[in-house]
Amino acid sequence: MTDTPLATPADTDSPRRSRRKDARPGELLAAALDLFVERGFSATRVEDVAARAGVSKGTLFLYFPTKTELFKAVVRDSIVGRLQEFASEIAKHEGDTAQLVGFAMHAWWERVGDTKAGGITKLMMAEASNFPELASFYLEEVIAPATELIRSIMRRGVQRGEFRHLDLEESTQAIIAPLIHLTCWKHSFGNTPCSDAVLNPSAYLNTYLDVLLHGLVPRSASATSMPPTVPAAP
Repeated sequence: MTDTPLATPADTDSPRRSRRKDARPGELLAAALDLFVERGFSATRVEDVAARAGVSKGTLFLYFPTKTELFKAVVRDSIVGRLQEFASEIAKHEGDTAQLVGFAMHAWWERVGDTKAGGITKLMMAEASNFPELASFYLEEVIAPATELIRSIMRRGVQRGEFRHLDLEESTQAIIAPLIHLTCWKHSFGNTPCSDAVLNPSAYLNTYLDVLLHGLVPRSASATSMPPTVPAAP
């Protein structure tokens, strides 16, 4: 599937309405994020992005030559940057690894999943097969580094003797799965008035962490207590 330029010389400012010509890239990215999440990649028109930012298509074209490049810039700005923050915080963590797992899950939800950027996850699951270039980009710049961050936490726990020896690949996916579920829920049923679709994100993550760290079988009276499920940041 090919991608066409956002504008041509004919896409200059129209005299029919006054547009701002000094919009900064950040304003354009914010408008694009809103529309991509609201409508999906395919249904988002670049002229609507420009209009929401208050500029012409020609102005938007100065910064982002195609809709694909605009989308990539949105993802890098709203998600990739957060992953870099997480990597730094995880590397500095000096506490036990169980707390680090809880921190990673809650922090990701608060900074990505529960924000407008979380809608990108749902968008990619719905449209990746139709846009191979976007799928490859998202795998390389979001999924791969995010997976490695979680994998590094699991590896840390095993190496420190805090976790039993596990299949790192499968256990990593087990940590990621509830985050994807929660994010897709919020950006689908969570946006409806249906009372049956109510899901408490914090309670959901705390319960998942409890099951993850303690298991489902009854604990013996002598079992040591585990760390809080909502730990402080490193």
